[in-house]
Amino acid sequence: MFERIARWATRRRWWALTAWVLVLVAVTAAAQAVGARYHNDFSLPGTESQQALEALSAEAPAQAGATVQVVLRSAGGLATQRTRVQPMLAELGALPRVADVRDPFTTPGAVSADGTIGYATVTLDAQAQDVPPEDVRRIIDTARQVAGQDGLQVELGGDPVRGAEETAGGASEGLGLLAALVILVFMFGSLLAASLPIIIAVFAVGTAIGLVALASRAATVADFTTPLMILVGLGVGIDYALLVFTRYRSELVAGSPRDRAVARALDTAGRTVFFAGSTVIVALLGLIVLGLGPLQGVAVAVALTVLVTMLAALTLLPALLAVFGSRIERRIRRRAARKTAAPAMADTVGRGRGAGRAEGEGRREGAGPVEGGRWWRWSMGVQRRPWIATVLPLMALVGLSVPLFDLRLGFADASTDSPRATSHKAYDLLSEGFGPGFNGPLIVVVEGGEQAAAAAREALAATNGVAAVQAAPTGGPAGEAADGPSGAAAAGAGTVVVVPESGPQAAETTELVERLREDVLPPVSAATGGTFLVGGSTAAVVDFSDAVAGRLPAFVGVVVGLSALLLLLVFRSLLIPLKAALLNLLSVGAAMGVVVLVFQHGLLGEQPGPVEAYVPVMIFAIVFGLSMDYEVFLLARMHEAWQRRPDPGAAVAEGMATTGRVVTAAAAIMVVVFGAFLLSPDRMLRQFGLGLATAVLLDAIVIRCLIVPAVMQLFGRAAWWLPAPLARRLPRVALE
Repeated sequence: MFERIARWATRRRWWALTAWVLVLVAVTAAAQAVGARYHNDFSLPGTESQQALEALSAEAPAQAGATVQVVLRSAGGLATQRTRVQPMLAELGALPRVADVRDPFTTPGAVSADGTIGYATVTLDAQAQDVPPEDVRRIIDTARQVAGQDGLQVELGGDPVRGAEETAGGASEGLGLLAALVILVFMFGSLLAASLPIIIAVFAVGTAIGLVALASRAATVADFTTPLMILVGLGVGIDYALLVFTRYRSELVAGSPRDRAVARALDTAGRTVFFAGSTVIVALLGLIVLGLGPLQGVAVAVALTVLVTMLAALTLLPALLAVFGSRIERRIRRRAARKTAAPAMADTVGRGRGAGRAEGEGRREGAGPVEGGRWWRWSMGVQRRPWIATVLPLMALVGLSVPLFDLRLGFADASTDSPRATSHKAYDLLSEGFGPGFNGPLIVVVEGGEQAAAAAREALAATNGVAAVQAAPTGGPAGEAADGPSGAAAAGAGTVVVVPESGPQAAETTELVERLREDVLPPVSAATGGTFLVGGSTAAVVDFSDAVAGRLPAFVGVVVGLSALLLLLVFRSLLIPLKAALLNLLSVGAAMGVVVLVFQHGLLGEQPGPVEAYVPVMIFAIVFGLSMDYEVFLLARMHEAWQRRPDPGAAVAEGMATTGRVVTAAAAIMVVVFGAFLLSPDRMLRQFGLGLATAVLLDAIVIRCLIVPAVMQLFGRAAWWLPAPLARRLPRVALE
């Protein structure tokens, strides 16, 4: 099949190129004409916070929408700014999507004790993910038109504002592509050859983004999906194209004609890319096991990106090689001729002593490999001391994984936004005027009458960690409800607003939510017969994080099990899948340990806070799949050598010699592409960038270059052993 694909793409090169161009143009044009509709859906049916929101929506739908806080500050006192503020609030009330505006001058508790800071709550007619960003930006512009007059400071906060604030984009992707191009030029010595993997990545990512933008009109796709698709698509696209092109280059150096080199590259490296891409897709689709709506949309989108990238590497790249083949071939053969004219290294390699228990075990009879003499010597050195090359790196990976046990999931609040963002400034003003807990109050919905509500207020007020308890008044117009800045309290009796002493993302606030649900409110419910639901955005974050943590073991088990099964089928070995699963888990654990140190504990100057709940599961799915890429590519060449001649030491050395250069180059490209996202202003993308870059770096350098050859040397012939009864029942899936 792969040879047929290669022949078709080579003979029908212009058809293949035209088809890809038409698909990219058509999908992009359709996406721009229709327009994307990305929105986040954090609802988790069955959780207590979701039940509280549903009860609130049923009782007072006008008060169940998202809110925007207009925070005001005047050193001379807000009372002096009343004539300016109230007309602005009236304008806000007339804007689209605004259901209610509460005047700080008539709302009890909406002005700080010193009279300098106050807030107006703007209630929208829908949840934040359902309100278009342009409508929120209109609210921001209208509110800030009075800023600066007589020293009046106006800032806006709330989830809708954070989602609508524009962040700079494109710089991270551009820097990553530029760095990748530089590495490829140094590797191939040709700008044309180096450009081919970049072209593949751009075509694949562009097509996938257009398809997902169209899909967002009919399905729930989170607003951070596109940057994540670019992040993964660029890395994987360059990676896959590089693997195929490197094998094509090796076949040319070995003397194959151009068309035969393309066919051979696709029938070897192309199979590897297909298998590796399939493992990444399986890992990503494993997120469906979590049953979390937002993650499912992101997983499908990124899996689609990998699928399109894989198809581009298997069809577009051979067509490009056919179009530019003669120029690339001349360059490759000239470079090979210069290397041949240099002092031959065959004698040096041939004199290499055997590694491990037998002196000749890691040798190759006669001459060394056609390419990769340095990696051959490196492998021989590792194989001579396999225990050192195994134990020390494993200890380092385990040490880096230790901080993972202190992982705290959540969603960063506005205090981690850019200090220049109005949401960050609003957060600071509210904390200064009313305390940090005022930025994320808990909403307790009471079902059971005023007696139950009164008992709940009394118990809540006596709870450690609670700064204030506010009861929404019975009846009356919605605008008269005494509410914290979340604005989630209903106007009816039975809604209690609890203001914590700590900020929304603090561990103490999470503990308070759990304490209220497990220790404080159950006795009140038993005594009064009432039902109490702790909700609000802060409680929803706790529920979402608990859901991710609770379902993570099942997700890990499914992904690891399916990936190990695929390796079992391909390499017909019991030890290789077990080794791969354990080492891949270690690389993910070490990478997440680094993320915890930097973002949760504030290493390297980052603002301390929880790790975004999406990040660990997405990083695991992506990294586990990418680790399988390198595992399959390296082991496929070892397996190829083993089948030619069953010498385990020589097979390991030849596998390293033929793949060490491309694996490290591909890893370097992925590291710079992923690492470029550390420059993003978005905290979640920075966490993705650091986690993915660290995982790929550790996987390529520590695992593939040290642990894998050492462990394969220790396994010896047992590495390729499969019990005979199992071997007879398993289908044969060849990578060669």
